[in-house]
Order: sequence, then structure tokens, then C-alpha cells
Amino acid sequence: MRKVNIGLIGFGTIGAGVVKLLNQNGKLIEKRTGVKLVLKKIADLDITTDRGVKVKDGVLTMSVNDILEDPEIDIVIELIGGYKPAKDFMLKAIKSGKHVVTANKALLAVYGDEIFSATEKHGVDIGFEASVCGGIPIIRSIKEGLCATKITSFYGIFNGTCNYILTKMTEEGKEFDDVLSEAQELGYAEADPTFDVEGIDAAHKLAILLMLSYGTKVNFKKIFTEGISEVAPIDIEFANNLGYKIKLIAIGKDNGKDIEARVHPTMLRSDHPLATVNDVYNAVYVNTDATGPTMFYGKGAGMLPTASAVLSDVIEVARNINLGISGRVPALSYKSDQMSDRPIKPIGDVVSKYYMRLTVKDKPGVLSKIAGILGDHKISIESVIQKGKPATDNVPIVLQTYEALDSSVKKAVQALSKRSFVTKKTVCIRIEDQLE
Repeated sequence: MRKVNIGLIGFGTIGAGVVKLLNQNGKLIEKRTGVKLVLKKIADLDITTDRGVKVKDGVLTMSVNDILEDPEIDIVIELIGGYKPAKDFMLKAIKSGKHVVTANKALLAVYGDEIFSATEKHGVDIGFEASVCGGIPIIRSIKEGLCATKITSFYGIFNGTCNYILTKMTEEGKEFDDVLSEAQELGYAEADPTFDVEGIDAAHKLAILLMLSYGTKVNFKKIFTEGISEVAPIDIEFANNLGYKIKLIAIGKDNGKDIEARVHPTMLRSDHPLATVNDVYNAVYVNTDATGPTMFYGKGAGMLPTASAVLSDVIEVARNINLGISGRVPALSYKSDQMSDRPIKPIGDVVSKYYMRLTVKDKPGVLSKIAGILGDHKISIESVIQKGKPATDNVPIVLQTYEALDSSVKKAVQALSKRSFVTKKTVCIRIEDQLE
């Protein structure tokens, strides 16, 4: 039986999960592949802390070059995350003729073009299933399962931290900051949660799926990104009254000449499958011209789900090594000479429905003035909710609009902010009624 040697860079939670699954299911993998996977080296700055998994003597090292410069190592797994030095390690491995596997969505979203080009130049494979939605096999599904179809759109709940926070806010009526603190105590949120709660993590994953789905290079900076830190319990309550749930959704749409790429809090119909995805779970809802809608659901993070995705890539590469081939499936689903530079539609040109919550002085004629300003910006009102007389002079008015240009909504909100009867910042949340 052929042996394939592996070098693992990064012995954190996911790295330990990879070792655990190899120890647990190594024989099963051999039966399925006819290849014996051998973990030859693990590089980490900390090689003394007990990770709770068994590692053979001599495997642990503090020098990454023990992996990158070892000619016997066939596959390098990068699990340290971030841009530097992960990028340098991966490029060195690739230039040394080693295949690479990574879970590093940030690196691929920002520097993917350089890395994918290097793998093609040096004739090696790259696997990155674990970079999007943990244990959900969405990347392999797009590259192979849906490769005969045209993907018209996809909608994703890509960040378990945000989904957990919004779920608890919905179920318990708590404020964002309180639930965030709970999520940090439970280990669902980082000490610095910015990448998660401001939508950056989801945008990284969106960039990768855009490349795979539409064969386009993606400028990550052009993806519109808005987080959930300003979502309030009152908005969740009003959404429920209107028949919606609020989720942080990553959206990719093929509009022909351009594509839509945006991440933001979104109101979904309460009976839509994505609206029922709760807690730390992830999901991707994909529309194609041949299959119609399909949905992929599961654990988007965690030791073993992510390690499972990492090892699925290792196994695919090992099978290729056993057959003496590489590049059987293009890394980005499209052949490199067929990749294009399709523009991302500016957010100001995007059309959608809106939920708007205004806090105004409780005076006659205010609603008509609001309607007039919206009308001046070609925004039509579909429905209005105004609760009974409050104890204060400030009242919330909730509007649901028909479809309108994002730029028009922004201009209308700016005009409203200058009126004396508007007493607080107006809240706007996009509505997606038809996920097609």
C-alpha cells in the first residue's frame, strides 16, 4: 500500500482534530483510498501543551522548515490562519512541489489569485473545503456536484457566531451586547469578535464561493459588508410582526454582465428554510438553472467538522498522488484561461425591499411628511406599523417599502435625518422576499 506523508502546520483546535480523526479513522481511510496517510511532522510554536490526542515521538517540531524542506512530505496542511506567515509558508510549499490543504478563508479571499496561480504553475493540487462552512461540503458540491449547472444565485448563513447571537436575541429578547458576552463565555465568539459580528468573516467566505460559482476574480474590498452590531431587539420584534426573521446573509447573484456580492442583516420570510437555521449552524441555499433550489446545512465550525473537511481534501490529493496525476479538477472549478474579471455591482445600484424604523416626535402630520420625503426619492411604502401612544413623546414608526434603489434609500434617510421631527438614527434592514 502506498504511503503519503503529511506535514501539519498549526496544532490548535482544528489541527488536533485532524490528528484525532487520523488516529480514529485511519484504517477506514485506507480501505476507501488504498493509501496510507502518515502524519510525519507537526509544526507549532507550542509543542508542550497537551492537546488530548496521541502523537508519535519525533513528530512535533517548532521549525516549520522541518516540513517545508523535507522532500519526503507530499502534502502540507496549513492551519495557522491569517495572512502572514501563512501565505509565505504555503507559497514555499507549493514552489517545493508539495500539495497544500488549508482552512484559511481570509488568505484565499485576499491573496487567492496569487496562490491559485502558483499551484497551477508548479503542478500541485490545493484543497480548501474547510475554508467555507466547516463540515458542510459546499465547495466540492459546487466544483463537482453542480458543475453541469449555471448557478444563478446563492444565499448563505456563513458565520455561526452571528447566527447564535441573532437566534438568542430572537428567542430571549436580549440586547446584542449581552448575548455577545454570553457567546464569548461559551467559546462561540472570540475575545475580539470584530471579524465575526461585522460580517468580515462571512465576506471572506462569500469571496471564495463567488470565484467558484462565477469563474471570476474577486476584489475583496468591493464586497459590501455590514454587520449585526446595530440590530436591536425592537427590530427583531417588528420583523416577527411582519412575518420575518433577521439573519446575517451573504448573497451572490449572477446578473449577466455583473454580479452582486453583499453581506448584511437581512429579513427573510419566517417559513423559508434559511430562516429556520439557528444557533451556531451554517447553511447555503443555492439556485441553479437545472436543479432549482438546493440547501446545504450543518455545523460550520468546530474541531471535528472542520477537521473532517480538511481530511476530505487530503484524501482527494492522496488519491491523485496514488494515480500519478494532479489538477484533475480545477482549483476554482473553471479552467484558469476561462476565469474572467466580472465587475461587482456597486451597492448603490442594488434594488431590494426595505424595513425602516424611524423614531419621531409624536405630532400630527409626521407620517405624511415621511411619506412625502420617501416619495421624492421614488420610494413607495408597502405597509406601516405604528403602535399605540407611548409614555414618551418619541414614537417608533416602522415602514416596509417596495423595491427601491439602495442609493435612493440612503439619500432619503439622510434627508429625514435633517428634519426636526426625527429624533434618532433611522434603522434600515434589507428584505429578501424571493430567494431566487
